[in-house]
Amino acid sequence: MGFSVLMSVYCKENPEYLDKALESIISQTLVPDEIILIEDGPLTKELYKVIKLKKEQFPGLKPYQLKENVQLGRALAKGIILCKNEIIARMDSDDISVKNRFEIQYNYMLKHPGTAVTGGYMEEFCDDGKNYHKTKKMPQKMPAIKKYARYRNPLNHMTVMFRKSKVLEAGSYKHFPYLEDYYLWCRMLSKGNKFYNIPYVLVKSRTNNKLYSRRGGFKYCMGYLKLRHIQKHLGILSTKEYITAICITIGMTLQPAALRRLIYQKFLRK
Repeated sequence: MGFSVLMSVYCKENPEYLDKALESIISQTLVPDEIILIEDGPLTKELYKVIKLKKEQFPGLKPYQLKENVQLGRALAKGIILCKNEIIARMDSDDISVKNRFEIQYNYMLKHPGTAVTGGYMEEFCDDGKNYHKTKKMPQKMPAIKKYARYRNPLNHMTVMFRKSKVLEAGSYKHFPYLEDYYLWCRMLSKGNKFYNIPYVLVKSRTNNKLYSRRGGFKYCMGYLKLRHIQKHLGILSTKEYITAICITIGMTLQPAALRRLIYQKFLRK
């Protein structure tokens, strides 16, 4: 049966990080049939060099270049169409999958054909000399996942493995900056799809102070408020929950980045 891995890369990515991300895929205990790598616009010479060398190591690496940068949602929507397999794993171009990630997830998907998406825990780390390692755990089963999804993203995006047909039925990824995946999961949940989070760290995720700046500000807040409105329309939020979600969103996105970092690291990570 087999499975595909879907990645996207653009010109500002770090070539060393891309190399390590790809290496963590091709050195898995269970290797994918293909890696669909969407080049979201022209890349740097250094990035092209990494891709060329990795393709020599792993012929199943299939780069696909978009003429211009279209941003993540549109890039992933194109990538899903290009994947030949029903089961697709997502991977970010700067993260590292643990050695047996795909073996664990793929076997789960085979044994549970009614599950549309599996995710798992991620371990955040800094490679700037700081000794920072925190785990973002997720709710495991559907009742807890549905409750969690009202206010927070119920899946760590870089850890997911999903069924192509179910994602396409929900409309696939769409252009929704920084919230492409949360928007997709909400639409899938509204259609009755089942999720499951495997209670293990599947991916080691790079983080830095820029992350907390990106998750705030007026523009980010407005995007999140738009998603809250969609959640209410989909029936994920009641009127009371919608008001609560609005308050939480404004409070988290419009506070200083330093305070937001403190809340994430001290209270939202273990």
